[in-house]
Amino acid sequence: MRTLIVFALVGFGAQLVDGALGMAYGVTSTSLLLIAGVNPATASASVHLAEVGTTLAAGASHWRFGNVDWKLVLRLGVPGAIGAFLGATALSALSTDDAAPYMSGILLALGVYVLLRFSFRPPKVSTARTSPHRAKFLSPLGLVAGFVDASGGGGWGPVATPALLTAGKTAPRTVIGSVDTSEFMVAVAASIGFLVGLGSEVLDPYTIGGLLLGGVLAAPLAAWLVTKVPAPVLGTAVGGIIVFTNARTILRALDASSTVTTIVYVGISLVWAAAVAVAVTRLRRSRAEGAALPEDRDPVAAGEKA
Repeated sequence: MRTLIVFALVGFGAQLVDGALGMAYGVTSTSLLLIAGVNPATASASVHLAEVGTTLAAGASHWRFGNVDWKLVLRLGVPGAIGAFLGATALSALSTDDAAPYMSGILLALGVYVLLRFSFRPPKVSTARTSPHRAKFLSPLGLVAGFVDASGGGGWGPVATPALLTAGKTAPRTVIGSVDTSEFMVAVAASIGFLVGLGSEVLDPYTIGGLLLGGVLAAPLAAWLVTKVPAPVLGTAVGGIIVFTNARTILRALDASSTVTTIVYVGISLVWAAAVAVAVTRLRRSRAEGAALPEDRDPVAAGEKA
């Protein structure tokens, strides 16, 4: 029972972050499962099996709040599902010893990306509620994001969401809601791939049930928070956590000395603190500029004037 509660808390926190940022459920959950001693393939499989339920709940919640562009969901999700199945098959073929450093390396890279992306170059803001992107751009994006997501234990959001937000052509709430909704197809395809490759070994009821319970409970709140929480600060904080947890796994795999480990941790802490400070400063400056320019307070009205 205690194990179920712990994993439920992990799932709740991960879904809360994912719903607010459009990323990091898989990265956060898998990182914590690896620390708990779950082998990489089982960790990724458990997360994706749980995501079948959490993404369905998240998609329904985002749809209710008007955050979904269904054309974007299909154009991104279908190739994402193909990539996820291939990624799950590739990870299932690796041994546990080989997979752990590989997965942590991918998660660490994604954590660094999230940390720097949200602190030093926050996504642009648009008010468009439908995406202008076509299949020529979305298909390869979905394929790559799906493969990274399944083979690395997470990555759908960190790859797909920033790529769409960077263009600044779609409202952030629509990007986040559509990416979260399309992840249902990715989770189903990845789960099928893991079940084919690993069989019943991945079906741990406490791990999957806990992640699913926590994620479903957090989904409605996360869909509401997407319009309230400052994404730069939250994204920077989550990125630092992901970097920390996966750096620990890699240092252990390399059998690093205590001195090296301490230096790495101190370095990460300093960069993390600096990134959070930058994110907070940029946010305050942006709000101050908005207060100084009344016509910019309502981005929808400003867009209509333009």
